Amino acid sequence: MAGNRTDFAQSMDDLEAKVIKLFAMIAEDQDLPAATQALLGGGQEAVTALAERKQVIDALYVEVEQLSGREILLQAPVVSDLRFLLTVLRIVPELERSHDLVMDVAARAGRIRDTGLSAGSRELARKMAHLATGMWRQAVDAWYSRDRTAVTVMAERNTRMVELHASMTAEIAAGRAGAGHDGGDLGGTGLPCPPGS
Repeated sequence: MAGNRTDFAQSMDDLEAKVIKLFAMIAEDQDLPAATQALLGGGQEAVTALAERKQVIDALYVEVEQLSGREILLQAPVVSDLRFLLTVLRIVPELERSHDLVMDVAARAGRIRDTGLSAGSRELARKMAHLATGMWRQAVDAWYSRDRTAVTVMAERNTRMVELHASMTAEIAAGRAGAGHDGGDLGGTGLPCPPGS
């Protein structure tokens, strides 16, 4: 019995490490900056790199889901462990989806480059990417330290993101109107709106 609990504890540690790795793969100087580079004219290389990383992320996502489900079925975890496992099962699909959204931004960058971004739009895109990267890093830290108070700061940063998004929308619309195009949201670029906007 003691051996089973030792194996279970090791599995829980492995799960923790894999979830943090998923967070880090999106946040740590890789996915978000790569999408920003593509958006600002970095070419197809960033899109290709993100697509290659998607395979790694998808495989890790499946592995975490299977490991979590197995531990729930086989170990009859106590309440705190069960809560952790269920939280993992809720979070990992969101992490995988977040990478898909980053890829979507990078993949649509060609459409934006065709119409051109003003200097102001480019600066706003950089600010949004910097803010988003900081939010992801804070999410990693909050997960690792189990800091529930981080949600307040994250909400404030999300408000700032919504403001930047609104400014970028206005900047792009003004540029298109000045060039004789119709206005509109993000000028038909297909950029996803930030949560809460």
